[in-house]
Amino acid sequence: MEACREDAVMEGKATKAPPEVTAEIHDPLLLENYARAMLNILEDLTGERRRLEETQRAVLNILDDSLVEKDRLKETQRAILNILQDSSEEKEWLERMQRAILNILQDSSEEKMRLEESQSAMLNLLEDFDIERTRTEEANRELQDALESVRRAKEAADAANRELEAFSYSVSHDLRAPLRAMDGFSQALIEDYYDILDEEGRDYLTEVRNASQRMAQLIDELLKLSRLTRGEMNRTTVDLSVMVQNIAKALKNSQPERHVTFRIAEGLVATGDPTLLKVVLDNLIGNAWKFTSKKDIALIEFGATDFEETPVYFVRDNGAGFDMKYAGKIFGTFQRLHRDEDFPGTGIGLSIIQRIIHRHGGSVCAEGEPEQGATFYFTLDRPVLKERLGCSYLRHTR
Repeated sequence: MEACREDAVMEGKATKAPPEVTAEIHDPLLLENYARAMLNILEDLTGERRRLEETQRAVLNILDDSLVEKDRLKETQRAILNILQDSSEEKEWLERMQRAILNILQDSSEEKMRLEESQSAMLNLLEDFDIERTRTEEANRELQDALESVRRAKEAADAANRELEAFSYSVSHDLRAPLRAMDGFSQALIEDYYDILDEEGRDYLTEVRNASQRMAQLIDELLKLSRLTRGEMNRTTVDLSVMVQNIAKALKNSQPERHVTFRIAEGLVATGDPTLLKVVLDNLIGNAWKFTSKKDIALIEFGATDFEETPVYFVRDNGAGFDMKYAGKIFGTFQRLHRDEDFPGTGIGLSIIQRIIHRHGGSVCAEGEPEQGATFYFTLDRPVLKERLGCSYLRHTR
């Protein structure tokens, strides 16, 4: 009955913990069955526990595998991200490479175009060079012909110079002797037969003497002109101011009674042959002295100005002057613009000046006005002056 109560209690539903029940079993069979049932229960519990442990281990293994798999997934994800990133960088690199290749191709195309243009230009240059070479060959032939003409002209000039030297020798020895005789005998007639001759006869003899002396002077000037066109030039530094001062001093000493004012610029230095430049300044200053002889107060200037970056020297006076319509002829040989009675001379001095200036590589011109004076300009290095047109364009130098 107690067992039944226990079963009833066990099958019942209680809301509270079941009370501890102590039962005593006296039936051996029932006790054996009960023990066997308890062993079975224990075995079942042990097996269940073992299964639970295995399940737990399996779950743990699964969890471990899950963690490993998760790590693998993370690594895989990182690898994929790296691959994707590398792919992006690779794509960007490929794009840059593509752009670079396109640029290279474009540059190559442009370079090809430039090369084609250069080739075309080179062909044009070669064509021009061929044309220029033909012209050069023609010019060379013309130059050779010109050189041959120059050589022949030089030979002719040398022959003419030899003839001129022979003529000069002849003039010096053959013409001077008769002139000296004419002058000497005329002077003897005047001195020895002065009382016998009437006034007209004495005048004739005086004219003969003057003519012979003038002829001798012309010969001297011609010989001087001849010598100036020959011989080597000795170029050196020349103080033109000092040279003019010495010439002015000599002229004043020759005619101390004259009242002439000289204005001479200081420090005018040039390069040239001192002997030839002395002849130039002697003639220019001498002409100024001569053509101011009728002036009560005479003025002679020597100075320099610049024209086209070239020093231009000048001699100016306030003397008789000249008409500018004769400016193109004033430097001709034997060209005289004044009567010999007014201003004696040979008409060769200005021609000598021009020859010397030309030998120095320069030019000379003149400007004047009747009774207002004249100015003579000259250069020594560059022929910048318009000789046949006068020097009116240089009036700003006044």
